[in-house]
Amino acid sequence: MSTRGTDSSPATGPLHAVRLGPRSATVVALASLAGLAMFLWPLLLTPDPASFGTRSDAPFVFMAVLPVLVLVVLAEISEGGMDAKALAMLGVLSAVNAALRPLGTGVAGIEVVFFVLVLAGRVYGPGFGFVLGCTSLFASGMLTAGVGPWLPFQMLCAAWIGLGAGLLPRRVTGRREIAMLAAYGVVVAYVFGMLMNLYFWPFVAGVDTTAGSLAYVPGAPVWDNLERFVVYTLVTSTAGWDTGRAVTNAVAIVVLGPALLATFRRAARRASFGARPTFGRSVRRRDPATSGYVTLPD
Repeated sequence: MSTRGTDSSPATGPLHAVRLGPRSATVVALASLAGLAMFLWPLLLTPDPASFGTRSDAPFVFMAVLPVLVLVVLAEISEGGMDAKALAMLGVLSAVNAALRPLGTGVAGIEVVFFVLVLAGRVYGPGFGFVLGCTSLFASGMLTAGVGPWLPFQMLCAAWIGLGAGLLPRRVTGRREIAMLAAYGVVVAYVFGMLMNLYFWPFVAGVDTTAGSLAYVPGAPVWDNLERFVVYTLVTSTAGWDTGRAVTNAVAIVVLGPALLATFRRAARRASFGARPTFGRSVRRRDPATSGYVTLPD
């Protein structure tokens, strides 16, 4: 009996710990579209200004995201895309990220959770990166009591970060790979900050119709509100939190990336995610030494 898997070297592609089959890819795509709509609602809808004092839809968003995660996992299991070894790796890395996140929370935007997500998504594939992003942020929210209306949005953003890392070009290797991942870490740091600002911008900046204001204007043209939001983001978070997150990602990937990539790839080779046993034919042959029969591979 032998096992056959996929080479995990960068030149030939990742050894996917979680394979995205047609059903699971469809679920991920639908979840991403729904999540993007949740983030972009200030630009697409005209809400009642009187409702801005509360966030009554947050529990429904939370309940909508978690079943999506379950559907992704179930779809992968039903298609044979996630085995016990992949689940074990997912649990370990989720716990590591949950433990790392409190080390930087609240300190000038320093976040040490995303670089592990980027590196793991790079090695284990986009499906694994998507699920790891969800589970990591959910576990860290439970650990730090950071459960609130922002958590499902953070989970979706982190899932997209892991997914995107797994979709980066595979034939980039060596120092160029580290440079590519560091650049990706910088970009997603700013994208994460902008998306997280966008969903709560109307509630923080308030509603105003004054020209030049950074507040949200219900019913205004999309480009007008978008301009206000970009200025609001640049003023409130880009120079501080987002830049701190970007620098942290880049430095961590450059310093720790080579060692962690090698470790993850070694673990992937030994785990042989998704490998299936193959059985060759066997024949009975006469053993001259014992005058009996033995079973030998053909």
